Amino acid sequence: MTSELTSFSHGGIAVVAGASGGIGSALVRLIEASGRFDAVEGLARSRSPAFDLEDEESIAAAAARIGAMGPMRLFVDATGLLSDARMQPEKALRQIDPAAMERSFRVNAIGPALMIKHFAPLFPREGKSVFATLSAKVGSIGDNRLGGWISYRASKAALNQIVRTASIELARRQPDLVLLALHPGTVDTGLSRPFARTGLTVRTPDAAAHLLLAVIDAAGREESGAFLSHDGERLPW
Repeated sequence: MTSELTSFSHGGIAVVAGASGGIGSALVRLIEASGRFDAVEGLARSRSPAFDLEDEESIAAAAARIGAMGPMRLFVDATGLLSDARMQPEKALRQIDPAAMERSFRVNAIGPALMIKHFAPLFPREGKSVFATLSAKVGSIGDNRLGGWISYRASKAALNQIVRTASIELARRQPDLVLLALHPGTVDTGLSRPFARTGLTVRTPDAAAHLLLAVIDAAGREESGAFLSHDGERLPW
């Protein structure tokens, strides 16, 4: 499975944040296979130099390093935090923990906002370029009919607003830059595996990455700031 990414000019740099994760590593492989870019750089906390969403200095340092390599055409943020050994998604209001909620916002909203802050200047003024970040359908306020997962839902809703707001500002000086919030669906990764319900379509990371790159490839400037599903459908805010 490959994606040609034919809407991008040949050359430039592609970057994947969260490159050590399931979707992130699949994105790196598929983008490299496209042969569209001069280089594909993967960023992750586990790599050297470390890329830490909760450390703005590491984000700024990565941007400076990649900016010296040449113009950036594609940046895909495949990071995200739903649960780990320190926190689990809330099932009820009584389970809200301020520290866990703050951490969810630091990783799912503030981290991507800082990536936009430091990496957006690396995109060229002309020619298609894309900054895409993985959001989640559960971040849709209009689609929320089940409740629960309060911190994760709220942090992804905040992420969607950040993408929308940034798209308006950046269009003034980089009119061909497309910013996207993308819902990857349920993917067989460590993030969603513990919460996948029977009856849901669960995709492999490679299949999910292929669909996401197809949406990125098809998106034009009129989609900048949009919240899109893995099949290209616009999702309600």
